[in-house]
Amino acid sequence: MARKQSFHVALDLGTHKTAVLLASMNEDEPHVVGLGTAPSAGLRRGVVINIDATVQAIQRAVHEAEVMADCEIQSVVVGVSGSHIKGFNSHGMVAIKGHEVTSSDIEQVHEAARAVPLPADRHILHVLPKEYVVDEQEGVREAQGMAGVRLEARVHVLTGSTPVVENVIKCCNRSGVTVSQVVLAPLASAEAVLSEEEQELGVGMIDIGGGTTDLVVYQAGSVQHTAVLPLGGNHITNDIAAGLQTPVAEAEKLKQRFGSAVSSGVRSDERIEVPSVGGRGPRVLSRQILAEIIEPRVEEMLGLVAEEVTRAGVEGMLTSGIVLTGGTANLDGLAALAEKVFHVPVRVGSAAHSGGLGDIVSGPAYATGMGLLQLAGKTSSDSVMSPASAGVLSKVKNRMGDWFREFF
Repeated sequence: MARKQSFHVALDLGTHKTAVLLASMNEDEPHVVGLGTAPSAGLRRGVVINIDATVQAIQRAVHEAEVMADCEIQSVVVGVSGSHIKGFNSHGMVAIKGHEVTSSDIEQVHEAARAVPLPADRHILHVLPKEYVVDEQEGVREAQGMAGVRLEARVHVLTGSTPVVENVIKCCNRSGVTVSQVVLAPLASAEAVLSEEEQELGVGMIDIGGGTTDLVVYQAGSVQHTAVLPLGGNHITNDIAAGLQTPVAEAEKLKQRFGSAVSSGVRSDERIEVPSVGGRGPRVLSRQILAEIIEPRVEEMLGLVAEEVTRAGVEGMLTSGIVLTGGTANLDGLAALAEKVFHVPVRVGSAAHSGGLGDIVSGPAYATGMGLLQLAGKTSSDSVMSPASAGVLSKVKNRMGDWFREFF
């Protein structure tokens, strides 16, 4: 019978794959001992469109991870994403009681900052402090203990669609696991691949998933801007399938094995075998043709991100450059093309790890899962627990609000 142990368990519900990672923490780095994956047939652009298919994918991934780690999973930290995620800056102000900032004052100013009108079908996922102002002193990182009479908080608020998040939780519950925490997937990816120095100087993280591309901009150690664009690696795959007249599954394999984002870097005499449709035999084509299909779509995606950076006025915050992550970040030539688009240094981000299966899951495709494990390690010592009672969503929101107030 599988044994119960104290593991952190992350569930990454991506458009392309569903992944479950189990790990213990070794000096703040996850020691991954279990991994399960399954195709995400029930999701599109990070949103559940088929509950039964999503449940089956979660069950398969959970089972694989349980068998590998020889344990029983009952609770997970889940990452949510999709174009329903919206971020905006907000501001709150309160009077300081007792002329010295206390944890109660900080909690109240955060509540004041999050007191913004929202549609009935949306709720706040995260409130991320950017800085505090005590009287007229700006740029305060840690306000507690400071003397003053007025406390202000400048925060970045992230909201999500309530039905979308509830569907994710429903799928987990039907799969036999409960949700202990809900975390925005791009924040988890950033936790995994960005260094403290980069976040301090200013950096942009671009997470290119199967159905969406997420942008998170940091400066002075805090999130300054977020955005989700409805384009991802699946759009590249579909272009290949249409351009080469090959099945989508084969187009994905061609992209991963032979794809390049820079056609000029591929020799014209390189040949690849391309499967056909309708029972016709495979064809042999130049690899450069494949790159010529991929390059304009990738350039379009990066161009849209660059337009978002300019629109938000955060281009001056990319002092230390851009970090690429997500499964599409493995595409050959992507970093070089991104440097031409953004005119800043670009690198592909990998997650820190300590032994176990770390070499397998440290790449950009598992950045969200690794980040979820790291964040879970800061807030809980055990993700193998009894099923939660009713009202999971409200509990998750309260817990996540407290957690981000403490750590961000």
